[in-house]
Amino acid sequence: MEDDAPVIYGLEFQIHIIDFDDENNIINKNVLLHQVGEIWHISASPADRGVLATCYNNTSDSKVLTCAAVWRMPKELEPGSHESPDDSSSTAHTLELLCHLDNTAHGSMACVSWEPTGDGKKVISLADNHILLWDLQESSSQAVLASSASLEGKGQLKFTSGRWSPHHNCTQVATANDTAVRGWDTRSMSQIYCIENAHGQLVRDLDFNPNKQYYLASCGDDCKVKFWDTRNVTEPVKTLEEHSHWVWSVRYNHSHDQLVLTGSSDSRVILSNMVSISSEPFGHLVDDDDLSDQEERRPEEKSQEPPQDSVIATYEEHEDSVYAVDWSSADPWLFASLSYDGRLVINRVPRALKYHILL
Repeated sequence: MEDDAPVIYGLEFQIHIIDFDDENNIINKNVLLHQVGEIWHISASPADRGVLATCYNNTSDSKVLTCAAVWRMPKELEPGSHESPDDSSSTAHTLELLCHLDNTAHGSMACVSWEPTGDGKKVISLADNHILLWDLQESSSQAVLASSASLEGKGQLKFTSGRWSPHHNCTQVATANDTAVRGWDTRSMSQIYCIENAHGQLVRDLDFNPNKQYYLASCGDDCKVKFWDTRNVTEPVKTLEEHSHWVWSVRYNHSHDQLVLTGSSDSRVILSNMVSISSEPFGHLVDDDDLSDQEERRPEEKSQEPPQDSVIATYEEHEDSVYAVDWSSADPWLFASLSYDGRLVINRVPRALKYHILL
């Protein structure tokens, strides 16, 4: 399947790998056993298709601690593999444990974030009020704590989510705790910006614009999605208020960053066109060399108003809270959403919008 778009998501004690055959509109499922505990967060290595990290519950001495580990899936199940597993729908496969991210001294893990580019040997984990930078060594069989930093302040401060920026040579990470969003320099593990009241309630998720540095999206329990320029964090550059309950997930499209997905406890997925703050606010940029003489004689047409931001579509196939949305890494027009009841929905950007962006 040349156009398959794998999606990875976690269930209690299992990981399901979903292969979507776009040509035939067929979904194939492979099951990986995750015997160490119930999964709360999962992230795939951007450098190695077969490697992923999980955060999971571990019960010890009647105490529940959320731990983190790095795993390798069987070769035949790696995305893009042309090997065929035996009777994939019914056979459960085993994950190979590469290493634990030892957090016994730091508390429960909230999430693991991989360095966006590079060799896949650096990860950030968030444990209670600690941000931990790990080096994966010996073919990822050993995790060495390279540096760390802690949130300081009154009360029990806990990170809820984090995102590693693909810009600035991958030296910046954004984190969320309570209603605040903070930026960190991974070289010194020092704080570089802070948005104290980014949202009126808990911040649930973050995502960086992949094509426009300094631009960060956040969402939270105040039902809002906000877009920030991290050089000036006094006010968001844009705010979306389309959801009627907590917003759990926000994702920029990797190729066309005006396309933004959000998922919420209102059971809806919303696809928005945030073109005014995208890397191409006037649409597709055309070089003067590409214009004909006739086109050059009409300067008034070259100074068009930018398209307006808008909601492109609202998807209501879910019947429960939508906890995660994400774009396919294989097809920029394909996306998936996952709800609390275990329903996975795969959708496409409307064809008319696709051709409007491309042409």
